[in-house]
Amino acid sequence: MRKKVVFVCVGNACRSQMAEAFARAYGADVIEPSSAGLAPAAMIPGVTLRVMEAKGLKLDGQFPTALDETPLKGVDVVVNLSGVKLRGLPVADVREWKVEDPIGKKDEVHERVRDQVEGLVMALILELRQSSSAAARRI
Repeated sequence: MRKKVVFVCVGNACRSQMAEAFARAYGADVIEPSSAGLAPAAMIPGVTLRVMEAKGLKLDGQFPTALDETPLKGVDVVVNLSGVKLRGLPVADVREWKVEDPIGKKDEVHERVRDQVEGLVMALILELRQSSSAAARRI
């Protein structure tokens, strides 16, 4: 059974979009990903698109969305990359990932952030696969 995971950052333009794309590409067997922002940007910056395309991932169909317009009913995990404490979410599992906001910074920062987000998403995928396997063995 796939877990619904929402990745949250400030503008839903870089970090959370990257996380959603990595989760979709690498963890579709265990994650149903989406992303949202506290104050969504108008669009995903070109640098974000470029650094993700360098990893072979396109963000086609992804666009900035507001957290307060994102349905959270049935969401299993919220991953907060915003650096802002999220309060009052109807989700029991809220995780904090400390990842630098690359907005307005050089391409190298975006690449470093992309690689950090990829590693964190991979760790989450592995964790969910292990818990899914353990649950299947108990049945």
